[in-house]
Amino acid sequence: MAQKILLVNKFYYPRGGDCVVMMNTESLLLSAGHDVAVYAMQYPETVDSPYKKYFAPEVSFAGGVKAKIQGLKRTLGLGDITASFERLLDDFQPQVVHLHNIHSYLSPVLAKIAKQRGCRVVWTMHDYKLLCPAYSCTRGGHPCELCYSGKGGVLKHRCMKGSLAASAIAWLEAKKWNRKVLEQYTDAFICPSAFMAQKMKQGGFSPEKVKVLCNFVDPKKLALLRDTDGTQRGDYYCYVGRLSEEKGVRTLLEAAAQSGHELRIAGGGPLEDELKAKYAHCSHIKFLGHLDAQGVTSLLSQAKCSVMPSECYENNPLGVIESLCAGTPVVGARIGGIPELIDAETGITFPSGDAQALAAGIHEAMGRQWQHAAIKAAAINRFSPESHQSLLENIYKA
Repeated sequence: MAQKILLVNKFYYPRGGDCVVMMNTESLLLSAGHDVAVYAMQYPETVDSPYKKYFAPEVSFAGGVKAKIQGLKRTLGLGDITASFERLLDDFQPQVVHLHNIHSYLSPVLAKIAKQRGCRVVWTMHDYKLLCPAYSCTRGGHPCELCYSGKGGVLKHRCMKGSLAASAIAWLEAKKWNRKVLEQYTDAFICPSAFMAQKMKQGGFSPEKVKVLCNFVDPKKLALLRDTDGTQRGDYYCYVGRLSEEKGVRTLLEAAAQSGHELRIAGGGPLEDELKAKYAHCSHIKFLGHLDAQGVTSLLSQAKCSVMPSECYENNPLGVIESLCAGTPVVGARIGGIPELIDAETGITFPSGDAQALAAGIHEAMGRQWQHAAIKAAAINRFSPESHQSLLENIYKA
């Protein structure tokens, strides 16, 4: 039965993974016959929407004192955000309010308002913000559990951008919108991985409210992956992603230098120039820069395997999902949600941060005869929009 569903995310344009997932969810629900509205913050890049007139005014933490005060008020759920959100609730009358990434530029106060209006409130976790005030559960490029293990640390270690002021705001936000408050106003917390769900429970969240629902692949990208011929494989493996510390790319390049197999890297990031210079002498390591969707699809579909060498608590990485949908097995680090996406038929796992073990995994994967067509068919079924829609509708109705 069709429902009236309000989707909420702080930005409404393809700025990052959370935005893309929310916008894809909007398209999915509309195609299924639901009545869908959206709420976000006004921003220069905001995509046009019939609900844009309701969006919260823009705030910025990068301006002067006045701007920072407005940003702080927004973070704490004060000021103009309540009025704009309530106008949309009055006019649209949703049965379900589905929150996505709402901290800072919007506010968890939206969950409170929606619940008090009698809506069913569900919240998809795109990061670890409800456990870690700095979002990532990392410190110094490695996993950190100080805050949700009860020891704290965001102020002491200045976890937000190395700034005491930014870390203080994050600490205040976590105190204001603590677990007990958020559980009171949220019916279900959707975790894209079983790993994240376990961490939410470890942080004290009610197991009854924590649901696991894997991400799905954007239909347009899925069509590209489905239609691209993967029968002819090149003699290379690939990495698609950000070149940053927590992604384990230093370990990857160290392993690649040992392995001798050709590595093709798609993506950029803060370590790009450093790694290019350090491994310039390795002719079998090729940096391709940013590729479009077709370029990534071709790269994955012709590779013998891909690598996900992360050293952070990955949630439900699309890099692994899209590789499998291309029929390409994955050599993945045993950390976060990566291992639950890979089995003996679809890849190899190794201890995160271990370059020697990664090199061995790459060598094994390059030498194996994989059932690429079977990997592709199973993944496309598992990560299809249709499978996701059915499970999501069950959460909406529960």
